Amino acid sequence: MARGDSNSMKIFAGVRSIPLAERICHRLELPLGIGRTESFPDSELIVKIEEDVRGRDCFVVLSTSNPVNRNLMELLIFIDCLKRASVSRVTAVLPYYGYARQDRKEEGRTPITAKLVANMITTSGADRVLTLDLHAAQIQGFFDIPVDHMSASPVFLNYFSDMRDELGDLVLVSPDVGNVKVAGRYAAFLDGEIAFIDKRRISGTKVNSSAIIGDVRNKTVLMMDDMISTAGTVCEAARLVMDHGARRVLVGATHGVLVGPALERLRESPIDRIVLTDTVPLGDRIAPIRDKVVELSVGDLLGDAIHNIHHNLSVSALFRKDAGSKR
Repeated sequence: MARGDSNSMKIFAGVRSIPLAERICHRLELPLGIGRTESFPDSELIVKIEEDVRGRDCFVVLSTSNPVNRNLMELLIFIDCLKRASVSRVTAVLPYYGYARQDRKEEGRTPITAKLVANMITTSGADRVLTLDLHAAQIQGFFDIPVDHMSASPVFLNYFSDMRDELGDLVLVSPDVGNVKVAGRYAAFLDGEIAFIDKRRISGTKVNSSAIIGDVRNKTVLMMDDMISTAGTVCEAARLVMDHGARRVLVGATHGVLVGPALERLRESPIDRIVLTDTVPLGDRIAPIRDKVVELSVGDLLGDAIHNIHHNLSVSALFRKDAGSKR
């Protein structure tokens, strides 16, 4: 028996999130909804739903990753299209929430774009949001609609638990003070120790990691974070722990944003393994570091959450094996 209900629930996907949406649908034993996005010659987008959705509970899967603005517009148009087709509810499934790092004013005359994007999604007609590992958990409060904020940590914990014997003496290292709580929870689940790095950000692209608090000598270091963007923080941290005698370094991150010098930095770094999820499509762009990368899927996790939302069951019940979010 299918876990989903094809007569009342439909899963749709933006162009760049189709592979993840197909994994979600496989978990739910449902076909992917039939819709298409096309571009006009002037780059405007149009979304067309090609099946009856009147009165149905619809979910739109789309990460607002690079190209951020195109994906964001596709999401907004998709939601508007569904609402105008008289669906009963639309849930925006955002495996990766773009603009999340612009969550507060750090100086005068700057925007809080994470809030603006939340307003846009709400105004487009979304009734609910499902997302993973927001860069700042406070973004949940930017929405005037319900938000289910999940962590990908169950996926990582299953992976690292299966290879626990290989890891040997393990220490969870937080690459910055803000991630200490998450590192501590991973350490508890994986029976490891904990350490953290004193990180000082010099600019938007340059980080100075000068000291490590804790013992990493002759141990396997595991560093977990919500995302790897330019990879400056994680690569500097990896070099620091190796200089302090670590045996090997593994890194895990939910969102493989990987922009700018990230691939070159990761290729030249002492990091032995980089474990990422499919919230942001990796594809051929990771070719320079493919031998280091392990890709995990959050399809089952999101599928279970969608199932519970559709059937009015608890989503928090899925958090039993959860290391929490960054802040």
